[in-house]
Amino acid sequence: MIPLRDDVRSRTRPWTTWSLIAACVLVYAWQMRTAFSDPEAEYAFVRGFGMIPAEIIRGRNLQTLLTSMFLHGGILHLLGNMWYLYIFGDNVEDYLGRPVYIAVYALSGIFGSLLHILVVPHSTIPTIGASGAISGVMGAYLVLHPRARVLTLVPIFIFIRFLYLPASLLLGFWILMQVLYGCSAPPGASGVAYFAHIGGFAVGVVAALFLRRRRKRDSIWYDIE
Repeated sequence: MIPLRDDVRSRTRPWTTWSLIAACVLVYAWQMRTAFSDPEAEYAFVRGFGMIPAEIIRGRNLQTLLTSMFLHGGILHLLGNMWYLYIFGDNVEDYLGRPVYIAVYALSGIFGSLLHILVVPHSTIPTIGASGAISGVMGAYLVLHPRARVLTLVPIFIFIRFLYLPASLLLGFWILMQVLYGCSAPPGASGVAYFAHIGGFAVGVVAALFLRRRRKRDSIWYDIE
């Protein structure tokens, strides 16, 4: 299922979301430029900025918990991640505000990576991509806008249908698939860091629950004033 748009209109322009997308695209362009000019340099680039679980366990290259979020393994990987960020990021940014939104984004990516490290602590394969951070945005969206309708492309055998699905159904199904895929394959065998998705999503859900309650309390206080 591929989300195409939602029916929640943002009150502000999502400058932070657009900036994150632009940063990922620019880094990928640089990555590809390096690959075309010198494949060995591109390999060194990925190993230098990608997150390697075995290195993090040893307390080395901790900055890669952040830098790895801006690298991607291919054009489809990049486009898929950026599309989901584009669809869901604007409304989360609008609700939380830019500083809190970027904090939730970063923490989701970091804790998603840490959960992946717990699953494959001795892996020397670089982990790259913004999926953990974007999963956090999706988790926050689920909490903040569960009744939003999302126009979704749904393939049914050889047919394609366009359906409006509740965000709770679409995102609930998505995280369920991540859990099933992550638990059904041997750790690290699939080449996809499903547990990074799960960890990031969980952080987004918890953060949004806390921040939503805080906003409700603030609203009641100001109504009394």
